Amino acid sequence: MKVSSIQIVSNLQAKGFNALWAGGCVRDILLGKVPKDFDIVTDATPDQVEAMFDKTVAVGKAFGVIVVHQDGHEFEIATFRKESDYLDGRRPSNVEFTDDYDDAHRRDFTINGLFFDPLKDQIIDHISGQKDLDLGLVRFIGDPQQRILEDHLRILRAVRFKNSLDFQYHPDTYQALKKHASLISKISKERTASEINKILLCKNRVNALNDLEDLGLLELILPEVQAMKGVAQPSQYHKEGSVYEHTMLALSKMPEGLPLSYYWGILYHDSGKPETFGMNADRITLNGHAERSGELAVLRLKNLNYPKNFIKHVEFLCVYHMSLFQILDMTYKNQVKWFLKPWFLDLLEIHKYDTLGTEPSDTSMYDKLKDLYHEVVSNLPERLPKLVSGQDVMRIFEIQAGPRVAEILELAYDAQIEGHIKTEQEALDFLHTLKQADQ
Repeated sequence: MKVSSIQIVSNLQAKGFNALWAGGCVRDILLGKVPKDFDIVTDATPDQVEAMFDKTVAVGKAFGVIVVHQDGHEFEIATFRKESDYLDGRRPSNVEFTDDYDDAHRRDFTINGLFFDPLKDQIIDHISGQKDLDLGLVRFIGDPQQRILEDHLRILRAVRFKNSLDFQYHPDTYQALKKHASLISKISKERTASEINKILLCKNRVNALNDLEDLGLLELILPEVQAMKGVAQPSQYHKEGSVYEHTMLALSKMPEGLPLSYYWGILYHDSGKPETFGMNADRITLNGHAERSGELAVLRLKNLNYPKNFIKHVEFLCVYHMSLFQILDMTYKNQVKWFLKPWFLDLLEIHKYDTLGTEPSDTSMYDKLKDLYHEVVSNLPERLPKLVSGQDVMRIFEIQAGPRVAEILELAYDAQIEGHIKTEQEALDFLHTLKQADQ
């Protein structure tokens, strides 16, 4: 990808255009990281870019952005521009093509406003971005208020960059974020969700969430998480403190690179505790909190327009995170049913991080369940075949579709798990025997 991006820059410069790498790739290179992509800026117009390259897509031509396909990679090539009249807190109404100096000054943070000429091995810095990289500061370019009013998402981006890079806020940045925190509610759900995902996936996710809370942002975008603050738990099981403290400790134990649903599952697994908090004669109670946590996770994820299957996955992790405690005492057939659930191993991982977020922490049950899972599943057929259908049940029992059909199918499945029936004929005989027992 790097070689291809250099070739694009070379082609543009050979035609007499100014062409540079821009933004995140320059920042990452200066920080000693490998860039994920290489964005290119130039004084060539979109029409000129399209004329120079064979495979292009005009993804944002009005804003001067053309995607070029080269050597199996996609490169975003943007014409130098300055912008004005942001009426919706996201997009400029006026775009004017210009030079690299103006283009640098329309960007969000100094650390993202650097350019680099890979042919000359030269940094172009119009906004003191190198100094802020050296100092580890997130600082808006120009007037912080103006930058935020132009694009409200920059509030969340500031939090993300500060924590993903292990930086600090410039004082002016911090004050501007606190002052304009309420603007976060005007950002589209999809853009908000994207930033939350990136925050949860980074190693400093807990620091980032604490920043959101400190800046007054958490209660606006994740109010259920904010509600965990100060909610007590039974001290004999949770010496780490409140529900919020437990959740943050659990999140801190999670490494990078896990599925996104795991982070959301831990973030919301105890979100129902504030609403289910109670007390009896000798202890704090939190009855039904897992089910309520699942409901709250569904409501929040639907609000943020997540895919249906992702929502179901997180809901499962929340609702059943307490159910694992009973599996060791279950009958064999019920253990098999649990182990064959599609997301059982995911649930087991959630249990591990839930446990690691608890003081005192004891992961022995996680180890026992994992060993039992492998022992049981290794002795099962690769896949249990479907021996009877709902139609078979309705025909033999002479009943209509309804809950009773599901109950009978469950009994047949139990018998199959226990090895009492292995063929379709044995399953049909089993149904006839059940019918006779009912008469």
